[in-house]
Amino acid sequence: MITLKELGTIIEKNATTASDEFQRLFHGRGGLYEGYRHLTVDHVNPSILNIALYFEEPNEEDLLAMLMGSAVKMGYETIVVQRRYQKGAPSEILLGELPEDLYIIENGMKLKINLLANKNSYYFPDMKNGRAFVRQEAKAKHILNLFSYTCAFSVAAKFGEAKSVVNIDMSKGALKVGMANHSLNRLDPKGVSFLPYNILKSFSNIKRKGPYDLIIIDPPSFQRGSFEATKDYEKIIKKLPQIASEECTLLACLNSPELESSFLIDMIEQWAPSFVFEKRLQNLAEFASADEEKSLKNLIFKRKIS
Repeated sequence: MITLKELGTIIEKNATTASDEFQRLFHGRGGLYEGYRHLTVDHVNPSILNIALYFEEPNEEDLLAMLMGSAVKMGYETIVVQRRYQKGAPSEILLGELPEDLYIIENGMKLKINLLANKNSYYFPDMKNGRAFVRQEAKAKHILNLFSYTCAFSVAAKFGEAKSVVNIDMSKGALKVGMANHSLNRLDPKGVSFLPYNILKSFSNIKRKGPYDLIIIDPPSFQRGSFEATKDYEKIIKKLPQIASEECTLLACLNSPELESSFLIDMIEQWAPSFVFEKRLQNLAEFASADEEKSLKNLIFKRKIS
């Protein structure tokens, strides 16, 4: 197990490559550092450092004191800690203050972030390569973004000159943030829709707006009352042939440590065989994991009709 001093050195070294863009400086969740699986440290921008603690450890006070000292030495003016192991996952500003309308920058895109929100902050940094893929593939395409949350995929698609994007999520609040993300980037709203549907109960509405040239499925692994990957992902896969264009690209995402890539690959082979598995997108190096099958899985399929 590394010492607190060694941990500080790792974080300070990683911070030397930081820019105006969001960057993870330490990813204990990947299991590569014994004793620190509960810790992540993020460079939000050059003045804000965000710390997340996923479970309680006896040395928390010493750990935070070390991180505070390192952060100040590196020039951060605001330090936030979120204790995700406590009820409601409360956040605390340890130093400085946060601007009212905070956003991060990712590959030139601006995306809103709320570091004082319960649990999820509007932004999932590990999906950066998935958004880059969509941006690269989007030109002139009609895109379906399922479980769109705050519509970062849609912003990436518009940056990539998508013809149109249909964003679907049950949460009206998340979609409202998604609209703000588009405005923040001064994107033309023409052709972009934000629909508060229950995906599993609104297939006819989704089908009516198709067929789609690029489909993104990025569900929560488990969300009580709305989606459970082990039993609900199959329901969406079975519908794909009815809503996809003949040369449709599919980005199917899975972020459950318990489910491996084969869960999706086998399911699609069984229920939507016209979609052929092409590759798994590489995860960001800063999110390295001791077991990559327990980390984020972004799987690319291409529809091929013989």
